[in-house]
Amino acid sequence: MGLHNFHIAGEKYLRAVTEGAGCLPLVLPSFSDPEILAACVRNLDGLLFTGSPSNIEPHHYSRLPSATPEDHDAKRDAFALPLIRLALEANIPLLAICRGFQEMNVALGGSLHQQLHQTGRFIEHRENKQSDVNIQYGLSHSVAIEPGGILEQACGSEVREVNSVHAQGIDRLGKHLRVEARAPDGLIEAISVDSEGFALGVQWHPEWKVTNNPFYSAIFKLFGDACWHRISMRERDYEQTEKMA
Repeated sequence: MGLHNFHIAGEKYLRAVTEGAGCLPLVLPSFSDPEILAACVRNLDGLLFTGSPSNIEPHHYSRLPSATPEDHDAKRDAFALPLIRLALEANIPLLAICRGFQEMNVALGGSLHQQLHQTGRFIEHRENKQSDVNIQYGLSHSVAIEPGGILEQACGSEVREVNSVHAQGIDRLGKHLRVEARAPDGLIEAISVDSEGFALGVQWHPEWKVTNNPFYSAIFKLFGDACWHRISMRERDYEQTEKMA
């Protein structure tokens, strides 16, 4: 912005963390220094990877040239992709939304469709940028929840309605990832890591007016519960260490 760089997060994400997950949000700078990445893993009890107007540079998952070279954020790529891998290794609760969902897939070796609307295989997933923001983030299409996953256990196997504000999507699924939900056209809309920890990614935006939508609220409550569980485990370990000292 102007002559200065800023590291920012949308208020809708910050409010969703406080009101939906019951946690305190901290905005992390996109610094990829190994010491900073290690400090994040060591000191935080949960990570939310937000959506963004930018796209992941395709050299992280493909040899094809970028379809949107003006819409990249190399610093976020260099920060988010290794941080996701470190967080998963450390079993830190992780919720990834939109671009974050795509980062989660790419971080584990998956690939993306750069332009869904040009494949001829999918419904229109982009928003009308000329519409009011409430229409852009309004319910757009259904998702079918897959059996046996995090969402099915928490929300049942019903078909749910979600918003749709994205031009890219998953092509090849990353390693150790499980499909949690699909759009009517078959596009993967939610994923989780096949492990004991909590790591969920969704292509839609559950942070949008989270307290007005029971499905969105349930997603953030799952994330918040996982964060608080990690806090309790850290406190227990600290108390045990104190007793042994």
